[in-house]
Amino acid sequence: MIAVVAALLMATAAVPAYANQEVEQVVNGGFDSGTEPFWANAGMTIGLTDGRACADVPGGTVNRWDAAIGQNDIDLVAGETYRFGFDASGDAGHVVRAITGLAVSPYDTYFEQSPVLGGWQHYEWTFTATTTTGQGQVAFQVGGSPDPWRFCVDNVSLVGGVPPEVYEPDTGPRVRVNQVAYLPTGPKVATLVTSATTPVRWTLNDRSGKSVSAGRSVPRGIDPSSGQNVHTIDFGSVRKAASGLTLSADGETSRPFDISGRAYRKLRSDSLKFYYTQRSGIPIRDDLRPGYARPAGHVDVAPNQGDGAVPCQPGVCDYTLDVRGGWYDAGDHGKYVVNGGISVWELLAEYEHNRGSRKLNLALPESGNRVPDILDEARWELEFLLSMQAPSGLVHHKIHDRAWTGLPLLPHLDPQPRELHPVSTAATLNVAATAAQAARLYTPYDATFARRALAAARTAYDAAKANPALYAPESDGVGGGAYNDAKVTDDFYWAAAELYLTTGDRRYAADLLASPEHTADVFGPVAFDWATTAVPAKIDLALVPNRLPGLSAVRKQVIAGADKYLAIQREHPYGVAYAQPNGSWDWGSSSIVANNLVVIAAGHRLTGKAAYRDGLISGLDWLFGRNALNISYVTGYGEVAAQNQHSRWYAAQLDPSLPHPPAGTLAGGPNSSIQDPVAQSLLQGCVGQFCYIDDIGSWSTNELTINWNAALAHLIGYVAELE
Repeated sequence: MIAVVAALLMATAAVPAYANQEVEQVVNGGFDSGTEPFWANAGMTIGLTDGRACADVPGGTVNRWDAAIGQNDIDLVAGETYRFGFDASGDAGHVVRAITGLAVSPYDTYFEQSPVLGGWQHYEWTFTATTTTGQGQVAFQVGGSPDPWRFCVDNVSLVGGVPPEVYEPDTGPRVRVNQVAYLPTGPKVATLVTSATTPVRWTLNDRSGKSVSAGRSVPRGIDPSSGQNVHTIDFGSVRKAASGLTLSADGETSRPFDISGRAYRKLRSDSLKFYYTQRSGIPIRDDLRPGYARPAGHVDVAPNQGDGAVPCQPGVCDYTLDVRGGWYDAGDHGKYVVNGGISVWELLAEYEHNRGSRKLNLALPESGNRVPDILDEARWELEFLLSMQAPSGLVHHKIHDRAWTGLPLLPHLDPQPRELHPVSTAATLNVAATAAQAARLYTPYDATFARRALAAARTAYDAAKANPALYAPESDGVGGGAYNDAKVTDDFYWAAAELYLTTGDRRYAADLLASPEHTADVFGPVAFDWATTAVPAKIDLALVPNRLPGLSAVRKQVIAGADKYLAIQREHPYGVAYAQPNGSWDWGSSSIVANNLVVIAAGHRLTGKAAYRDGLISGLDWLFGRNALNISYVTGYGEVAAQNQHSRWYAAQLDPSLPHPPAGTLAGGPNSSIQDPVAQSLLQGCVGQFCYIDDIGSWSTNELTINWNAALAHLIGYVAELE
């Protein structure tokens, strides 16, 4: 069995250290002396059958941990590598969640695997501890089945001091291509990883293996983002549509790909369909999303404590708010205004700037109501954002569980209390910006909603001006992300821009012109994200008709930003429009690449110049496989694609009865900081693009989020109209 490596979260108890000794931590793992010291949950009894421990698992439980067998007082030592193994059998098709965790509150899970059982089989993995505890636990969680079944286990072992597994990613062939498709009239470039320092011959082959083009590569030297010696292969002269093509060079043959003029139309819809299965407060219908059906989450039905009347954290406020609905932010059950804000902006910008989005069929419950589906989907989040507005006009920063929950956990099974977190200036301005944007776009379809949105936007903007320095604290990260942001001049600028574009009010124009963001170069290595929102303002000011004094200067700034990202892309051996000065890669790098390309798209919209079109199209390649890991970061697109993004309900890696993320889901991408235990165990010393692993436990490199998919949807919406 392939070894899987994971790591441990923090614990506090100290135990004596040992090194390079294989020490068994489980007592009586072969059950030669009965069943002690193993325990079982209430309602279960462990018995011996042929020397093996067996238990009849009750039916009708909800969670995996509702029925379990385990042993406590397990010693774990930071830096030690452990081999966790056991033999098990169970009624066919049932799953055991085998974990190493903390036996006391908060009962953290450190390592887990969820094999599907049948006849007797041996299971074995390794992981490396990053902390020390004497209160560890080995457990087999077998609950969650409506029907009773029988589980047996033997030879349970947790051996410390074993040699660590060396993680080597499977990067496939050394010829890296866009595994989805190249456009017939666009650039076509591949990257060859090679030790050669002089040009090598390449051949483009059709499905039958016949050569259709050939040439020589261009050496590019060492790529700082990967540490690889690479060459560029340019086959842009080939314009005929074809499928199943491959590139061969230096004894390697690429994964297959297409040349197609309709390559991204389905992805345009799929990237937006992602949002329906992220919805809170509504059942997800199987007829609309086969395989993704689930009950409504957080609608005040047990075990949920619900979002219908959510109180504030203690001491924050004396009221409750009905904040049902909206999108779950990422792989957890939290809902965050600042991340929802930038996500809504991208969807509404895709609608406002790309005409084809108005005809998309997203298979929503609202489809057929004479409102474009993309507006129906965005409104689901807009209604939530508006509901987060406090009586003061300020907006609460976020709402989520009081404590973190484990994986997997479907939204309707979340038992945690929900809490409103304090209001913030940033959240208030996010509502001001997106509600103002909505007011001008929804007027033809629902004038009443548009007026309500504009009133909320005006109120929020005034409240923010009266309270310009209410910041979400960095320390507020229990049960949900902090999303702290102590710079809000960009948020003020964005909100003023959207209010001005909708109303033409001179008051907002004056605020725009007086903002330090108005003349600043805001096009840094990261063009924009939830914490950096001046660029959305400039893009909308440049593209939406208006009479702002000095508007030509704003347009020139956007074009200069596009030029900057084009220059970065031309210099990058992998053709990426993103490069940090220190060579590091940021959290959510795939969405950064996408958003930088959105700026290039705006440059094309403003100028019509082919250089921007070519740069935009070529920039897609990195997302879809022309990268150091030879992987597409979009689920369902490409021969080898990410499919184990961090999520509590798209969790097939942990529970085969659950689905992988839906097609069109963007993974986070390389992150040099590797904050999560899985990444820290596997990727220490990684270089740039190699700081990624497609593992559900790697939340710092492989999360999915609403704002990352919004970047993909916004980008692909423009590309689809170039086909």
